[in-house]
Amino acid sequence: MKLTRTIAPAVGLLAALWLPGAIAAATPSVDEIVHRTNQTAYYQGKDGRAQVLMTITDSQGRERERRFTILRRDVADSDDIAGEAYNGDQQFYVFFQRPADVNKMAFLVWKHLATDDDRWLYLPALDLVKRIAASDQRTSFVGSDYFYEDVSGRDIHADSHELLEVTDNYFVLKHTPREPDSVEFSHYVMYVHKISFIPVQTEYFDRNGEKYRVATALGVDTIDGYPTVTQASMEDLRSGSKTLMSYSAVTYNVGLPEEIFSERYLRRAPVNYLR
Repeated sequence: MKLTRTIAPAVGLLAALWLPGAIAAATPSVDEIVHRTNQTAYYQGKDGRAQVLMTITDSQGRERERRFTILRRDVADSDDIAGEAYNGDQQFYVFFQRPADVNKMAFLVWKHLATDDDRWLYLPALDLVKRIAASDQRTSFVGSDYFYEDVSGRDIHADSHELLEVTDNYFVLKHTPREPDSVEFSHYVMYVHKISFIPVQTEYFDRNGEKYRVATALGVDTIDGYPTVTQASMEDLRSGSKTLMSYSAVTYNVGLPEEIFSERYLRRAPVNYLR
């Protein structure tokens, strides 16, 4: 498999992360690549915080914006790459500020490995906390092209993994669901940067083998010593819509307390940690 032309711009964006002579003599195992990629995407630092601007563009070019803060806390210590490190339980809290119709809406996830995730959505207009069923993980996240599962991450044990190719810049992985009937895709292909382990592009294919959904890392910075995606997009090739996510004020190891990741704080936002 050759790299698609759409990936080429990302190579330049990641050039600052490239260390001369840093290419390893031996290719890591598939499991190690998968674990390190999962760590880079979802587990850097003990916890993290970011301000996010989401821009949703439909097929006719009409735009909608959402602004929110996302907090993330690792339940278990993920410092060591051995065993199941970079794949432990986590907690996510997403608090919306703009536009006015979603102001104070909040999304809470308790991500589990052994069982289905627990997910709640608080709708302030109704003062209602709605439980999100596990079957809803692959539905639209607040009207965007991202799914709920894209926000908190997919369990790496839900898929089998295959290394398709090693190029100058990427490990190219194919992920196939172990329970095909539980998802809408047949498989997805991921281009992982060989030095940073950032998933630069992920392409989803339907049961007819047609590519229908593409996630791309568009901007990368090193923050607190961690390579961090600061701009990303999700494109729906069927509908022609696209969602751009821009991350700012990203910080790691904030010291977020466990108590704020609770249903109680869906109605009473932890403002001291959202600034």
